[in-house]
Amino acid sequence: MRKYLHFDLASCTVREEAFSGEQVAHAGRYLIAKMLNEMGVAGVDPLTPENPLIFSAGPFAGSNWSNANRTSVGCKSPLTGGIKEANAGGSFGLAMGHAHLAGFTLHGAAADWTVIRITKDGNITFDSGTEYLGLGTFECARRLHAKYGKKVSLALCGPVAEYQGLLAGISFSDTDSRPSRLAARGGVGAVMGMKKVKAIVLDLDRLPTFHDRKKVLQGVKQYGALLKADEAIKMFQDYGTAAMADYTNLVGGLPVNNFTAGRQVDPQTAVMKMGGDYIRQQNLARGGNTTHACMPGCLIECSNVYVDADGVEIVSPVEYETLGLMGTNCGLSDPDDLARLNWQANDLGIDTIETGATMGVLLDAGLAPFGDMPFLNSVMDALRAGTPQGRLWAGGTARVGEHYHVHRTPVIKKQAISAYDPRVIEVTGISMMMTAQGADHTTGNAPKFDCTGKSLDELVKVSLDTQVMCAAQDSLGLCVFGRSVTNAHTDFITTTINDALGTSLPMSFFQDLGRATLRLEAQFNCAAGFTEADDELPEFFYTEALQPTLKTARFHAGEVNRAVRRWWDGEAPAAS
Repeated sequence: MRKYLHFDLASCTVREEAFSGEQVAHAGRYLIAKMLNEMGVAGVDPLTPENPLIFSAGPFAGSNWSNANRTSVGCKSPLTGGIKEANAGGSFGLAMGHAHLAGFTLHGAAADWTVIRITKDGNITFDSGTEYLGLGTFECARRLHAKYGKKVSLALCGPVAEYQGLLAGISFSDTDSRPSRLAARGGVGAVMGMKKVKAIVLDLDRLPTFHDRKKVLQGVKQYGALLKADEAIKMFQDYGTAAMADYTNLVGGLPVNNFTAGRQVDPQTAVMKMGGDYIRQQNLARGGNTTHACMPGCLIECSNVYVDADGVEIVSPVEYETLGLMGTNCGLSDPDDLARLNWQANDLGIDTIETGATMGVLLDAGLAPFGDMPFLNSVMDALRAGTPQGRLWAGGTARVGEHYHVHRTPVIKKQAISAYDPRVIEVTGISMMMTAQGADHTTGNAPKFDCTGKSLDELVKVSLDTQVMCAAQDSLGLCVFGRSVTNAHTDFITTTINDALGTSLPMSFFQDLGRATLRLEAQFNCAAGFTEADDELPEFFYTEALQPTLKTARFHAGEVNRAVRRWWDGEAPAAS
């Protein structure tokens, strides 16, 4: 049995609902889509109190299942105008499980800035949050820990979220209490800011009750053994997500200088410094930590702690999407420069993908040369101060591109494209076109699939299969970086969910959950007024050949959606 809480922020009251069995299993991204549809949120202004903010944890939350303590946050996105689920690692999902919480919804808006405190005994208080206003997330976290103790996990609204900047995410505590794990995309932090909730503080306590505790613990051990034996997981442990930059650079699909090139090489050394191999070797030589878990007990350990030449921590973590969008996309070639920008983004609580893409457009607009660190620092300063210019830039890539009349504005559904150029990495590009979430690679990423000579139907099938599995994992609080093991053992995981909850879920549960989630999300966006035109890539992807491969995008939204319908409805595709 888990609790689900409904907070009425205007009256500072809480209504408790009991969740059990399959309700607990249908969590995360699925629950968010289901609840938003049921509440009729599609037609509301996303920056008004009528837009709920939903937090959800998966069925294994609170346990030491390696990568099953992610926290999902959802609402109507103020960035895209469509549905949004953003999820993050860290310890907040673990704390939700410890508190026997399946999730909670923030309804309405508070009269003044508030800190919501939930103790291990189930006591809830609404404390003043005014003393924390304007602080960066690191100083805010320090003061909150000084007040509430060390054994708590935090969800924070950063300074950009306070003025409802659309770059803003929600910052969660990592395993070392850094507020550096973000539910970053879609402006979910702006919704938290609109509601005047500065922070949510949860106690960390102990393993929650499960239906068959012994079998769950056996499942934890078995899943851990599978992870340890998997080669893909070993790569994440050694190099982290930054290793993807070495691959995308090799194949020419890395965003460079606002998606005008697909490969970066240092002209003096002919070395790619913005990749996992170089960063690992440099960080090890400096005494940094190249293997770090963002979630307590996670065996994948794909995070890192990046240090400077004197061995002093700059930031944790440096990850691929940040390297691609805030780094090479802005003309940076030194990971030290990128790490310092990354720290500022974490302290502001903003999405490094959306921010990096926005800065790339500003550079393309001629405000400064690519690679100009003083200008990029000035962008961060303006965002922090909330100046008129900073607030304009905090609107994100699409709005900045429109303001400066930049034709090369890399967005779908007004959300910045992730660090995979769709002209080269086509399946991921198709997923970003198709998903209701905006240009979000995590909904269906298959970066290493060889697209050479493949038909649209073949690529769409790979994209759909990946999307279904990713939607299921996002609905169970599972990190997708474990998917090489998860996807191959769905029967085992479903059995362990049944052991945990006392359910009798069928072995088709993963596929059923993923497909149901995608349908609910499409239903929401349809009600919100989205059409096929919103799925189209920006024109420059079709007209500008990408160096060095000279590829252009091959497929438009109409033909992609026709192929989707053929597969989705079970019709056999035409022969390629």
